Amino acid sequence: MKFAAWLSLFLLAGSLAGAADYRDFDQPPHDYWKRTPHDRFSRWMTNLYAGRIPLDYGSEKAFVASVLRSLDIPASSQMLVFSTTSLQLSLISPRSPRAIFFNEDVYLGYVVGGKIEIVSVDPDLGGVFYIFDIPRPGQTPHPERATRCMNCHAREDTGYVPGPVVKSVVPGPRGGSLKAFRQEQSGHGIPLDQRFGGWYVTGLANFTNHWGNHIGNSTPQGVQRIPIPPGTQFSYERYLVPHSDVLPQLLHEHQIGFVNRAIEATYRTRTDLAEGNGKLTPAHAAELDQQARALTRYLLFADEVPLPAGGIAGNGEFKREFASVRRIGPGGASLKDFDLRTRLFQYRCSYMIYSLAFQGLPPEMKQRVFTRLAQALDTAKPDKEYAYLPAPEKQSIRGILKATLPELPKNW
Repeated sequence: MKFAAWLSLFLLAGSLAGAADYRDFDQPPHDYWKRTPHDRFSRWMTNLYAGRIPLDYGSEKAFVASVLRSLDIPASSQMLVFSTTSLQLSLISPRSPRAIFFNEDVYLGYVVGGKIEIVSVDPDLGGVFYIFDIPRPGQTPHPERATRCMNCHAREDTGYVPGPVVKSVVPGPRGGSLKAFRQEQSGHGIPLDQRFGGWYVTGLANFTNHWGNHIGNSTPQGVQRIPIPPGTQFSYERYLVPHSDVLPQLLHEHQIGFVNRAIEATYRTRTDLAEGNGKLTPAHAAELDQQARALTRYLLFADEVPLPAGGIAGNGEFKREFASVRRIGPGGASLKDFDLRTRLFQYRCSYMIYSLAFQGLPPEMKQRVFTRLAQALDTAKPDKEYAYLPAPEKQSIRGILKATLPELPKNW
């Protein structure tokens, strides 16, 4: 990306971030705590209390596995994080990492001997947070809306809207963090050498510079790296799968970046409509145009950092489970088709366009994104901003979207 274009996008992002301040997300027109959630986990609880969800209470590990299955979250998405960036920080260490699992709409955290944490994406509210104990046999779990989560999940890192957070820090030998990276930023544009701090990561054969699998020690010369290879300070037997693969971690970063951008766009649109008594002023319309441009760029991986030379392999089980729910377009093509040589996907339009975070965008924002997408993928009148997408790839993306996204405008 040329420097001038990069600078333009940086200033755009800065202006949007500066204009957004949703510290009053619990007040009208958002009413975060008053609205009835319609996220996937809330529906899960309704079915659970109605006796429609069978769970395995045989052991703590079996219970977690059964909850994941009932939410269609693959166990192979497991990521292990040992930084103390959780409400359960007293239980987390390199010897007892927290496991995180996810699909497009629900993120589940689990600490051995602790509680289960949930971030479930609501199309109107954004992130909805729950926490609950693992019940004893014969007891029903009782998830509760977690208010303390908002101390981190509705602040700078999410643009002050309720959303998921991914941290990259250098943990100290006795806990705490010695260094933090790319604060208030998330997504596939984050340089690889600023990722994975505080996380165990496997499958890193071609990665040469990252902070995964390390703790730090403060010295007069700076932070000294101390390697802690996965599986040396803890036993995989305590967890659902014997890995913390890099591919789920890369997708997790991509998803968090998209979800928070989409949630912010929803809140911004709702705020602008409220200020205009249901109508958009010219200033508000221009503001939403900018927001739609940024969201479209993200959907089309405009600023994705390249994978390391040689690419990545990715865990085979995770790749199979991830692809098992692919939406198929012409010729069997899908937005979930991996590349993994130089980039994540063969067709650079995010599968998160099918997620609740995107589906929940207000019409005033969603139609702007659809218009931007049409312009970006137009091969007859190429947009210089998307010159990195070859014409055949643009045509494939258009074909996939038209075949798999019914809400596209008829003339799209």
